[in-house]
Amino acid sequence: MNTEPLDFEKPIFELERQLVDLRELSSSKNIDMDSEIRKIEEKITRTKEQTYRNLTAWQRVQIARHPQRPYTLDYVSRCFGDFLELHGDRHIGDDQSMPGGFADLEGRRCVVVGQQKGRNTKDNLLRNFGSAHPEGYRKALRLMRMGEKFGAAIVALIDTPGAYPGIGAEERNIAEAIAFNLREMMTMRVPIVAIVIGEGGSGGALGIGVADRVLMLENAYYSVISPEGCAAILWKDRKHAPEAANTLRITATDLKELDIIDEVIPEPIGGAHRDHVAASATLKTVLRRHLAELDAIGLDELLQLRYEKFRKFGKFKG
Repeated sequence: MNTEPLDFEKPIFELERQLVDLRELSSSKNIDMDSEIRKIEEKITRTKEQTYRNLTAWQRVQIARHPQRPYTLDYVSRCFGDFLELHGDRHIGDDQSMPGGFADLEGRRCVVVGQQKGRNTKDNLLRNFGSAHPEGYRKALRLMRMGEKFGAAIVALIDTPGAYPGIGAEERNIAEAIAFNLREMMTMRVPIVAIVIGEGGSGGALGIGVADRVLMLENAYYSVISPEGCAAILWKDRKHAPEAANTLRITATDLKELDIIDEVIPEPIGGAHRDHVAASATLKTVLRRHLAELDAIGLDELLQLRYEKFRKFGKFKG
């Protein structure tokens, strides 16, 4: 897949371009350049290891926002079968930024909901850049309740910079829609797995994030506020976003250490956007394992464990 390099990736992409040029030269001129090609390949491997093993929080935020990263419907098409999308919240309308419906995960019936971004201007306007309106959260809840009725597990794929903050959303009570979801998801008598696949922004993410298992892709982030928003408040300047990202502890590794999430899902080297197929295969394997574990737990115990999971959030120093 063709990808646009981020700033910190440019040395890698330059080496890869040199490798392509050497191979083309070797082939077109029938020149033995195997030694030079091996040296470039080794240098690319070393550079990738040095770069991706030492990513800063801000660099992971940049990867999480990469426009070629797989989105919710990309994972749905590769991980699930027989996806039947359902529409509308039965009150206002259908929010295209929150698709959802029934699907099959190798014999396990599921309801899948998630935020969806667009890859171009037209799609982003349709999907509202992944920022759902109140009707999106109400649609998600309607589908979850339908899943609960039929014993389908709930899978939530989180990828949003935040719920839509516009006047119309406030008029239709976005805060109430999210808060209502939090309460209702806490008591649903089916297994729930939430996976942060990209951006996990504020209440917009949490509105479909109450789950028995909360997972994160390696280069996703999950935060009460964006790094830019935090920098604007604390430093009065968005240029401090990298510093804010580090201070907020919003990466998957940080949140696993804090027991906010249950597992970090590894990505292909360089990020999920570099290999959609491999990223989807890994996510599917991890999701199947967690659903199998949850299916083995009685529903009364499942709800008690879910309650205890969220009650113990927070680290305190005496």
